[in-house]
Amino acid sequence: MTAAVALAVAGSDPSGGAGIQADLKTFSALGVYGTAVLTALTAQSTRGVTGIHPVPAEFVAQQLRTLLDDVEVHATKLGMLGSAEVVGAVAEVLAERRPGPVVCDPVMVATSGDRLIDAAAVEAVRTVLVPVTDLITPNVPEAAALLDRAPATDEEGMVEQALALLALGCGAVLLKGGHLDGAESIDVLADRSGVRVTRRPRVATTATHGTGCTLSSAIAALAARDGGDDWLPRVDSARDYLHRALSAGESLGIGSGHGPVHHFAGIWPA
Repeated sequence: MTAAVALAVAGSDPSGGAGIQADLKTFSALGVYGTAVLTALTAQSTRGVTGIHPVPAEFVAQQLRTLLDDVEVHATKLGMLGSAEVVGAVAEVLAERRPGPVVCDPVMVATSGDRLIDAAAVEAVRTVLVPVTDLITPNVPEAAALLDRAPATDEEGMVEQALALLALGCGAVLLKGGHLDGAESIDVLADRSGVRVTRRPRVATTATHGTGCTLSSAIAALAARDGGDDWLPRVDSARDYLHRALSAGESLGIGSGHGPVHHFAGIWPA
């Protein structure tokens, strides 16, 4: 039996709640073998980001090509890429190799509010990376940045912006509504077949560090593990996993800021 393999291309988070660390934990929790390519080191905790040390674009590309020359990858998750040069290098390798369906979480701002990429990198994501991506998973502020417009404030606005993002050339869009108010967390999934809205009860918790990384990693893991070409069941299962991780996050007692979600909720002993 050959293991399902997923690849994460993202930055490192020393606190373990987001970035590559969250990606690998999520892959493992969902029964997928995780591989990783680092794009940046961060000085980061549950309180915020104090520094970013980027990996040169040519070395990011070397990591990718060396891995893909040896390991068959069944799905890929892209997280914080950091610079326009890295975005271009990653997009070039994806065009060459195509390591399974590609899920792109266009990480621009940390949960703490710290900005993680500059305007040139945002433009590169919009024009270079999105067109070679099978699914992008922006939150409301990230969608607004990609579209250069005000953030959506309701479901109608989210649907409009999801369709606008789809028009940029990606295969599908999952616009996440966790930043909006209300008793439910609303996500909008748009692809060539139409628009579908999914809802989950909003979890009251301070342990929200790594939610975006975790959801996109879960979707990629399920794509690697289960196959198929319909994003809706992958998104639904990934949201169920994230709901459990969010609900159990405070039980970890990690850090003094926005603690991490619990990637192994239901797997670790209670």
